[in-house]
Amino acid sequence: MIDFIRNLFTVNHEIIYFIYGLTFFVLGLAIALQSRHSSHLDLARSVNWLAAFGFLHGFHEWGDLFIPLQAEYLAPGIILYLQYIHLLLLAASFACLYGFGLALLEPLKHRRWLHAGFAALLVSWLVLSLFPFRIWFTDLNTWYNAVNALTRYFIGLPSGLLAAYALREHTLKRIAPYNVPRIVRALQLSGIAMAIYALAAGLIAPPVPFFPGNWLNTDTFTRYLLVPPQLIRAMIGLAMAMTTIRFLEIFDIETSRQIEAMEQERILADERERIARELHDGTIQKVYTAGLLVRSAEKLAAHETPLASRLATAVGVLDDAIGDLRQNLSQLHTPAKSPEPLKLAIQKLATDPRFSSLVAVDLNLDLPDSCFLTPEHNIHVMAILQEVLANIVRHAHARHVTVTTDCREDRLRVIVKDDGIGLPAQVTGGHGLRNMRDRAALLHGQLTIDKLEKGTSVTLDIPMEEKR
Repeated sequence: MIDFIRNLFTVNHEIIYFIYGLTFFVLGLAIALQSRHSSHLDLARSVNWLAAFGFLHGFHEWGDLFIPLQAEYLAPGIILYLQYIHLLLLAASFACLYGFGLALLEPLKHRRWLHAGFAALLVSWLVLSLFPFRIWFTDLNTWYNAVNALTRYFIGLPSGLLAAYALREHTLKRIAPYNVPRIVRALQLSGIAMAIYALAAGLIAPPVPFFPGNWLNTDTFTRYLLVPPQLIRAMIGLAMAMTTIRFLEIFDIETSRQIEAMEQERILADERERIARELHDGTIQKVYTAGLLVRSAEKLAAHETPLASRLATAVGVLDDAIGDLRQNLSQLHTPAKSPEPLKLAIQKLATDPRFSSLVAVDLNLDLPDSCFLTPEHNIHVMAILQEVLANIVRHAHARHVTVTTDCREDRLRVIVKDDGIGLPAQVTGGHGLRNMRDRAALLHGQLTIDKLEKGTSVTLDIPMEEKR
């Protein structure tokens, strides 16, 4: 039975190599065909490296199939050059896998020593391949196997492990906040498959007279497990391709959300236009008519009497109301954009007499220049913060409020604590609370309200937009 299995794989090794190469070629093709031009995700640029790895590694594995076939027809010198290209394809494919890991870690502000370390590995690989190995191993096949093993140890193993680690970190910190659990699972499975492939492709090399290839190699692997390592790698590559195709759906989800946001914006614009018409044609006209009636009553009242004074005050209030309504109309037609930095906007809000005259507002703002939010996101954050302060003034009976901001690991947290009476036993969500939660959802964040021993804590936790 054992001999039958070994003969089966020996006879069909060409099919195994073809499937092996095809698996990685399909991986690259699936990524290349995915449209990502309008994506704002960092993953959209990173997967280009993964696509290059798939294509190059597929061509390399097909080289194991076609170069021996061409050796029967081509001159030995040409075959030698083809083997050089074959080794370069292997090194380049692993280098692209390392580039994929670096591109994923780049937005997470990881150390630059990763670039320098990989450059040192490439230089060491090139020097060892061209000089000592070419002198030590005079036989061409022995030299080829030695360089192949060196490529896997020096480039393949660290590249695969880095890519797997980077995919895990990127998934947890950049993709998980989008609340797409099936995409997160696919990315995690892809990272696991990548780590297993790093071990299978980076440690199992052709037989060579140095460690670890002198005891762990393709021959010993096949001898003890009966299955050739190429078949194992092909199965791992198939898992990588399947999970990659699954997580590429995030770009379709992103496009759907962009279209949904555009549709919501259109609906909001129509609603603003309707409210503006009603204010202009109905409310302002009624207030203006009321002003005329009060002015006519003011003329009938005796001068310098309490009634005349109150009517004059009423006229002033009605004029102010008309001015406010016209200002609101202007803002409805052209929604406000906040050009101010978030830190300055919070400081101005804290000194607003509507709040500062009723509660003492202390600020603890940790907002470095790297903490960047778009103007639209600034508006949502400030609207939430304003609603929180308004609720404290109306309902909490608080004397002191602390606003704390914390910006780290590409996330912004805004925490508002008061020393008021706290939340009631049963909180009924009104329009203001729903509005805050809706805005937090638009920011892909979370709004948490907690009852303290004395007072209430409101926490807004959102991912930051990367400044481009």
